[in-house]
Amino acid sequence: MKIRFKQINKLAIPALISGVSEPILSLTDAAIVGNVTVNPTESLAAVGIVSTFLSMLIWVLGQTRSAISSIISQYLGAQKIDEVKNLPAQAILIITSISILLIIATYPFAESIFKIYNATGVILNYSVAYYNIRVFGFPFTLFTIAVFGTFRGLQNTYYPMLIAIIGSVINIVLDVVLVYGINGFITPMHIQGAAYASVASQLVMALCATYYLLKKTTISLRVTFPFNKEIKTFSLMIINLFVRTVALNVTLYFGSSFATSYGAEYIAAYTIAINFWFLGAFIIDGYASAGNILSGKLLGSKQYKTLLQLSNTLIVYGIVIGVILGAVGFIMYYPLGKIFSKDTIVLKYFYNVFWVILIMQPLCALAFIFDGIFKGLGKMHYLRNVLLFSTFVIFIPVLFLLDYLEYKLHAIFIGFLFWILARSIPLIIIFKKTYKPLSQNL
Repeated sequence: MKIRFKQINKLAIPALISGVSEPILSLTDAAIVGNVTVNPTESLAAVGIVSTFLSMLIWVLGQTRSAISSIISQYLGAQKIDEVKNLPAQAILIITSISILLIIATYPFAESIFKIYNATGVILNYSVAYYNIRVFGFPFTLFTIAVFGTFRGLQNTYYPMLIAIIGSVINIVLDVVLVYGINGFITPMHIQGAAYASVASQLVMALCATYYLLKKTTISLRVTFPFNKEIKTFSLMIINLFVRTVALNVTLYFGSSFATSYGAEYIAAYTIAINFWFLGAFIIDGYASAGNILSGKLLGSKQYKTLLQLSNTLIVYGIVIGVILGAVGFIMYYPLGKIFSKDTIVLKYFYNVFWVILIMQPLCALAFIFDGIFKGLGKMHYLRNVLLFSTFVIFIPVLFLLDYLEYKLHAIFIGFLFWILARSIPLIIIFKKTYKPLSQNL
């Protein structure tokens, strides 16, 4: 079997579109809230802080997508898919139950949580108001993510793309209507309107995910017992990914916390910059998703030579996409910032660091693609160890050193640059050392 460009793109492009929907939702909130007439800078800062915290929760628990995808794709490759048909429903039950417990645990303490991010005054009040609405979309998001993982395991990224497009369109329309209002019909809801728009779109996406899974696959959402034999493997993957994602979010926490401590204009600029970084990451993640989906199936069918070919092909595609993203960003350097803020100080701080994000894009491509491949292979312990190393041995020391030298936002994003390098290089070395000998033994 040879992996062809058309085959990769058939999976990667829909995955890219569905993946981009997540940062688009945050960018939409940032763009619309950042242009309100009352306290736009504080509103933008609050959206950035809450989005960082919610992203942490979603990324920690949303790892079910990778775990489900890995197991199902490997069983599909081994032609034993019937043995894991009841796994997705059991996984969804576990993860949505945890999400409800998290709502109960965090809702009463929202103010204390965002004080940890150095939010005070108006920013703190806006953060609490925004979070106390948006958090109710959390279970719907995790449900949808788990269904997306099932589709990916079945080598299908088309229906997740449709669901993501529907959710994005609804969110954008409701953002405009609820934040700004309609004269004589709907009173402007300011930052709370953006939160309501997000929850509504997440609910609709969950309903669409249910429909497509039941109508287009043979997977049932009816929970049956006893637990599937792979639930232990699933749980171990989740634990390793949980530790990995905690390390990842420690990085994001320090970035957001340091930016907030510098002042409202800094966290507003950081919010714009980090959302562009997320956008680039999710665009590249389309090809990482193709690696995730195909590597699991190739491992299940023991096609190691093709697996090696897949990694080499994806490296080339990822670097090309990263270079294109960087080039587009440099061409549109100044107009992009003005979409999100009219505050000259915020824009000044944003423009000072945007170039770091742009030159990172090819390096991000390598890190994310091999993240995807290792998730497909089910080798989550490597991902855990690499993130622990890159966060605690590389990122945090670099950040504290450059912060001490008063680099401010430059300290954060240069820290991200070293963090990405430390994530990508070890994974490439481990992959080549493990699978190159296997491909030669066939």
